[in-house]
Amino acid sequence: MESGKNNVAIELIVKQGVPSLVAPAEETEKGQYYLSNLDQNIAVPVRTIYCFKSEEKGNENAAEVMKDALSKVLVHYYPLAGRLTISQEMKLIVDCSGEGAVFVEAEANCNIEDIGDNTKPDPVTLGKLVYDIPGAKNILEMPPLVAQVTKFKCGGFVLGLCMNHCMFDGIGAMEFVNSWGETARGLPIKVIPFLDRSILKPRNPPKPEYSHNEFAEIEDISDSTKLYQEEMLYKTFCFDPEKLEQLKAKAREDGNVTKCTSFEVLSAFVWKARTQALQMKPDQKTKLLFAVDGRSRFDPSIPQGYFGNGIVLTNALCTAAEIVENPLSVAVKLVQEAVKLVTDSYIKSTIDYFEATRARPSLTATLLITTWSRLSFHTTDFGWGEPIVSGPVALPEKEVSLFLSHGKERRSVNVLLGLPASAMKTFEELMEI
Repeated sequence: MESGKNNVAIELIVKQGVPSLVAPAEETEKGQYYLSNLDQNIAVPVRTIYCFKSEEKGNENAAEVMKDALSKVLVHYYPLAGRLTISQEMKLIVDCSGEGAVFVEAEANCNIEDIGDNTKPDPVTLGKLVYDIPGAKNILEMPPLVAQVTKFKCGGFVLGLCMNHCMFDGIGAMEFVNSWGETARGLPIKVIPFLDRSILKPRNPPKPEYSHNEFAEIEDISDSTKLYQEEMLYKTFCFDPEKLEQLKAKAREDGNVTKCTSFEVLSAFVWKARTQALQMKPDQKTKLLFAVDGRSRFDPSIPQGYFGNGIVLTNALCTAAEIVENPLSVAVKLVQEAVKLVTDSYIKSTIDYFEATRARPSLTATLLITTWSRLSFHTTDFGWGEPIVSGPVALPEKEVSLFLSHGKERRSVNVLLGLPASAMKTFEELMEI
């Protein structure tokens, strides 16, 4: 890693203490806790870090404050103190045992600044700031919430979290972390979680009404698997407001699209460039997947503070030639149609489709975009001010691209993705606009 000041490489060494369990501060409900079909499909661990450093306040009591506040906030979010298990219907469910979240105190050998560029995922270095349950082979062996507080020599500290996505989507996770911060500052929590996920139960019998191409298996006629045997490179590309405006102007050039959002144009642009960089054959089918927040699209909309996944995967599917050989507006239109697809009936159909098929989204010849640009993790405050940096530790899959907001008023977007080395060279050239 590069040191911020004198470019001397410093290897981050983190000494972890013995893990302890943090149970809710008061008695909470026990028994089985239902997870909806929108939760079942994304049961993957998500690792994030939050770096704090205050001029006025050192890190001596950071772990103590965080631990005490966690036990209080778990009273409201008690399923996080339980353990994942499989129900009789062979679905994930939470056993609300009150066992507690796993909490680890740790110390680093350097200053926060010495860990280098922690704005982009780096599983090797940043991974040391998140505790991994030794020997855990699957998510059933990992508690839904694991927290590590690492103190640095400079007086700063990092909160590293490993949370299972089946417990909540980005909005739910953000509300939980912000509530934890409010509790640490002695404030009442602003958003009381709505815990009843049975409001998203499938219909009986299930009635899927859409084709749900997000689950469609695509044949890899371009032999991309060969490319993926190369070394993988991970890079971040920054799109400031000026660049985003240029892209929108480009999308409007042929009159096919009159207006589009930053997300729509950026998704289309990245999808098109990635398809080209991976040298997909013209008749290769390619798919774009991204999550749309369904909270307000339900009729009636689901309650504020919904503790669970309110997001739905939508998709665009076409041949490589359709997006590579046509103007940007063609890809933008496909993205816009995918956004429009998500209605109350589509979400209910998704819930029913999973009930009937237990299918998982297929990622062959697919780009899956995860957007964190609308999530305000950067405002979380445990009493040391807002984080100097916050973000994910790693990308979950090689097909995933992450959109993160940053900069002045957070109006710029960082696009992070990994590609085989030869494809990344082409992709970088295509990013020049």
